Amino acid sequence: MHPAPLVSPPRATRPAAAALLLVAALLVPGTVPGAPDRASAATRPATARAAACGTSDAALNRPATASSSESSAFPASAAVDGNAGTRWSSAFSDPQWLQVDLGSSQQVCQVVLSWEAAYATAFQIQVSDNGTSWTNVYSTTTATGGTQTLNVTGTGRYVRLYGTARATQYGYSLFGLTVHTESGGNLPGGGDLGPNVYVFDPSMPASTIQSRLDSVFTQQESNQFGSARYALLFKPGSYNVNANIGFYTSIAGLGRNPDDVTINGGVTVDAGWFGGNATQNFWRSAENLAISPSGGADRWAVSQAAPFRRIHVRGDLNLAPTGYGWASGGYIADSKVDGQVQPYSQQQWLTRDSQIGGNLNGVWNQVFSGVVGAPAQSFPNPPYTTLDTSPVTREKPYLYVDSSGAYQVLVPALRRNSRGTTWSGGATPGTSIPLTQFYVAKPGDSAATINAALAQGLNLLFTPGVYHLSQTINVTRPDTVVLGIGYPTLIPDNGVTPMAVADVDGVKVAGLLFDAGTVNSPVLLQVGPSNASAGHSANPTSVQDVFFRIGGAGAGKATNSLVVNSDDTLIDHIWAWRADHGSGVGWTVNTADNGLTVNGDNVTGYGLFVEHYQKYQLVWNGNGGKTIFFQNEMPYDPPSQSAWRSDSPDGYASYKVADSVTTHEGWGLGAYCYFNVDPSITAARGFEAPNRSGVRFHDLLTVSLGGNGTITHVINNTGGPATGTATVPSNVVTYP
Repeated sequence: MHPAPLVSPPRATRPAAAALLLVAALLVPGTVPGAPDRASAATRPATARAAACGTSDAALNRPATASSSESSAFPASAAVDGNAGTRWSSAFSDPQWLQVDLGSSQQVCQVVLSWEAAYATAFQIQVSDNGTSWTNVYSTTTATGGTQTLNVTGTGRYVRLYGTARATQYGYSLFGLTVHTESGGNLPGGGDLGPNVYVFDPSMPASTIQSRLDSVFTQQESNQFGSARYALLFKPGSYNVNANIGFYTSIAGLGRNPDDVTINGGVTVDAGWFGGNATQNFWRSAENLAISPSGGADRWAVSQAAPFRRIHVRGDLNLAPTGYGWASGGYIADSKVDGQVQPYSQQQWLTRDSQIGGNLNGVWNQVFSGVVGAPAQSFPNPPYTTLDTSPVTREKPYLYVDSSGAYQVLVPALRRNSRGTTWSGGATPGTSIPLTQFYVAKPGDSAATINAALAQGLNLLFTPGVYHLSQTINVTRPDTVVLGIGYPTLIPDNGVTPMAVADVDGVKVAGLLFDAGTVNSPVLLQVGPSNASAGHSANPTSVQDVFFRIGGAGAGKATNSLVVNSDDTLIDHIWAWRADHGSGVGWTVNTADNGLTVNGDNVTGYGLFVEHYQKYQLVWNGNGGKTIFFQNEMPYDPPSQSAWRSDSPDGYASYKVADSVTTHEGWGLGAYCYFNVDPSITAARGFEAPNRSGVRFHDLLTVSLGGNGTITHVINNTGGPATGTATVPSNVVTYP
């Protein structure tokens, strides 16, 4: 084995590769068995609000409350769970009511009541925008029970059954309350997964599967800034193939657990397209399968935005390219490596809640959080930062096929002080949501259509492709899942904010790439409004494998990439990147102030990769924050010290904790400079934070890459300087 190089230069600038000939004609898109066909993106209308009453149940599994319940066996939620065998039953008195929150204001056109024997003879159906002021849309004093289908007309977020007279001496007893809305008519849940999702079955000849994998890779190997996107999905079973994974390509198993799908051969990322340099192997992923590598070791030589989740490697895992060229960082979660993890030339890496057979080496910054088999804490020599457990986690939602062949999305359960994989003792705990409760979005869908689906009560599954958005996608319903497969890319037009999440419990946003448009957007993803104040510790919103790009594929501008206002949010692997190469790149061209701004309290971040922004890379204003692994490069391209910042202090720190913060903690954080336009530029410090006992840091480093610029101190006025052509880190083990 070759030792890891001591010096790893920054990513080399390379013009975008010429587009390869399309080979998609050789490929057969995957569909969901038994699902209705959907029109292609080219033929579906851009907006789809129906005049007719829809068939989807807008009340299904929505939050329900009642004036009373007979006992805990008959809760309000039982009337909206879709189960005809459960029911809500009230106290034995009048009046009583049951209401459901649809999540947003909707045009209600029909309500269906399924009564038990204890029904109402007199009741009203009411709607409200605020849950306080109600409008009657139906009233009767002569009801006879059974199943009542009531055609109504009204608009509101809340729908209420208000009972005033009972048919029996008992309470009101309801098996089901179903609400149909006009917004749902042309927006069915489920459907096929689109033309760029390939679903493989073990009954298919291996040669056929291999041909399709090779065709996708040929197109995507060097297609760094192209528009093609692919997802390669494997149904449960065993496959004898080698899957090389290029740009904007996701490979995933469709089993309930990783060992349900086995790849006998390899799932490989290498860097032959770039002369053995893996520092630009971005935007690809592997998830939810087992690999039995034919050579004893699988190769996953990546840099940023290339997650490796829920993988069982039955051998070693090599994180370096062939020839042990440069590589600049990555992320593993909820995975098991039977053999040794071999970073070789990887500059920095985070492994979270996993199990490994051993670890070979570290270059600058290897972080292990909740990893069985991790090396002992030893930073900086070797540069291992090891936390026995992770404070609070929830694994990323994923698509799978159940025993009946139906598609489901598993939302893993929240864990505290977690260690090891979620599936080591059996199936990953969590909640399954049928694909029929998702709007399956495809390129060509407008933001208006997507918002109509959300208002209807559907979750979102973005299929591979590029989506232009002329208005904000507003996620307002608690527990909504917004999941992308195959690197769906959201581009705001006319300077809008492409996505905003309300200050509600349990929203999951995962698997998306936000690409700034030519007109400046204030923010690309906002979690919670600016006045967010609700606590969400029992059910936090999570942002996972969500990536941001300012320039590179073309000129783009955004003041902020990710702003987190909601308390308790989980940020689990992001890469916020102001492009340093590609097209539309320059100090006054792809402008962006900050990559990540955290205003909420008690926010936890894992795997925060933030690079090249023009002011602070990360700004943390909330109390109680925790960061486990941060990797940053300062902007390469300030034309001069004065153009960047020349007052006191010089330049902008990479990681800024506001002076008002009283509690904050970080582990395994690195900041690097490479001022290639003006190497005389100085940054006063890599990290800047108030000097108080409640603000603590562990295992910090700064590096000047090849001596292109200087970082005078590591944190505040402690540590440093990072300077000189030797590219040797300056370290601080604890602060203060």
